[in-house]
Amino acid sequence: MNHHRILLVDDDPGLLKLLSLRLEANGFQVDTASSGRQALGKIDTLRPHLMITDLRMQGMDGLELFDAVQKHTPSLPVIMLTAHGTIPDAVQATRKGLFSYLTKPFDSGELLQSINNALSQCYGHDKPEHSANDEWRSEIISNSAAMERLLTKTWRIAQSDVSVLIQSNSGTGKELLARALHRASPRHKAAFVPINCAAIPENLLESELFGHRKGAFTGADRNRKGLFEAANGGTLFLDEIGDMPLEFQAKLLRVLEDGEVRPVGATESFPVDVRIVSATHSDLEAAIEAGEFREDLFYRLNVVMLEIPPLSERREDIPVLARHFLHQARARGRCQARTFSPEAMEALMLAPWKGNIRQLLNVVEQVAALSMTAIIPESLVQNALRNKSGGIVSLAEAQSNFERNYLVELLQMTGGNVTQAARLANRNRTEFYRLLHRHELEPQIFRH
Repeated sequence: MNHHRILLVDDDPGLLKLLSLRLEANGFQVDTASSGRQALGKIDTLRPHLMITDLRMQGMDGLELFDAVQKHTPSLPVIMLTAHGTIPDAVQATRKGLFSYLTKPFDSGELLQSINNALSQCYGHDKPEHSANDEWRSEIISNSAAMERLLTKTWRIAQSDVSVLIQSNSGTGKELLARALHRASPRHKAAFVPINCAAIPENLLESELFGHRKGAFTGADRNRKGLFEAANGGTLFLDEIGDMPLEFQAKLLRVLEDGEVRPVGATESFPVDVRIVSATHSDLEAAIEAGEFREDLFYRLNVVMLEIPPLSERREDIPVLARHFLHQARARGRCQARTFSPEAMEALMLAPWKGNIRQLLNVVEQVAALSMTAIIPESLVQNALRNKSGGIVSLAEAQSNFERNYLVELLQMTGGNVTQAARLANRNRTEFYRLLHRHELEPQIFRH
C-alpha cells in the first residue's frame, strides 16, 4: 500500500467513485468529499498529501476551495480538474500556486503522472514515511499553516544528527517540539532525557549532567550516572540553556567537542553518543554581546534553529487547543462543561496570550472547573483572563455576572425547577426563560 493519502473533491458521485477506484487500484489511500466545504473540514483531520478537486461544483467551487487551502494549508499541493472552457481560470490559479490542472477527458496515465510529479516535488523521498505514521507529532495540537511548516522542517532535521536550538517564548511548547523531533529521529528507540538548566543549582549541574564517583564530594556515597550517560544513544534536551552559568558553559563545550564525559571525581573519560537539542526563551545573541553566553558554544548548539511562533501569531490554533484542553478536563472528571459558547470562544481568540499555550491551558482548566453548565459562557472566560491580567470589570459586566450568579443560585436551590425559580425571582416563566437563554443556562443540569 502506498503511504500517500489523496483527498478527492467532486460533487458528481459517479466521477468521485470512478476516480477513487482508479487511485486505490494504484495503491493510494483515498478519501473523498462531495463539496468544497466538506473538504475543508476533512483536511485537518486526514492530513492528506495531495488534493484533487473539480473546478465546477455547486456552492464552493474549485477556485474558492483552492484559495481557502492556500490560506489554511499552503503546503498542500492541489491538482484541479477542468473542462476545456474553464482553462483560463485554471491557468490563473496555477499562477497563484496551483500545482497543475488536467483537462477533461483525461486518461489514467496522465492523472497518475501528475500525481507522482506533485508528490515527489512537494515531499521528496522521506515524506511518505513521515506521513504514514504521525505518532511522532501526536502531542502537538495545531491547525496552523505556520506550525505545519515548522513540523515539516522538524521532521527533515530529525533524520540527520545535527544539534538543534529551539528559540521561542515561554509557554509555546519547546519541550513538546523537542520530544517530537526525538520521536521522528533514528534515535527514537533510545531515551529522551530532559533537564531544565535554570532549575539546577550551579554546584550540582556538573554532577547532574556528567555523573560522579563515590567519594567525589560530601554526600557522594555511591557512583551515580549523569544525564549524558542516561541519554546515550538518544537525545539530551537542555531546556533554558540561556540560564546556564558561564563557568559551566566551557565544560559543556568540551564535552560536545570531544564526545566524552568525565564524571566528577573520576580520572578517566568515556565516550557518549548523544544528540543535543537545546531551548531558550532568551536572545542568545544579545547574551553573547553582554558577555553572558559563549559564542563558540552558541554555534555548537545552533547548527539548526527552530522557532515556534507565539500563540498570538497563530490564533487559528486557539479553538482546537481550547477544545482539546476542555476534553482533557472532562476526561479527568473535573467538569460538566462540554463546549464554549461562541462569545466565549471569541473572547479566547481575541486575548493577547502573553503566556502562550501554558496560559491558555490554565484559563481553560479554570473555567472548566467553575462552569455549572454544559456551555461555558463568555463571562467565565473574561473573569479568568482578568485574573491573569489584573484588570477591572466594567459596570455592565459586573451586573451581568451578578445576574448570572443569581440565576445559578436559584436553579441550585430549586433543583432546576423553572416554575419555582421564576416565582422566587418574582418573574413570569417566559421572562425567566429569556434570562436563562441570555446566560446560556440549562435548567436540566441542576436537576437532582
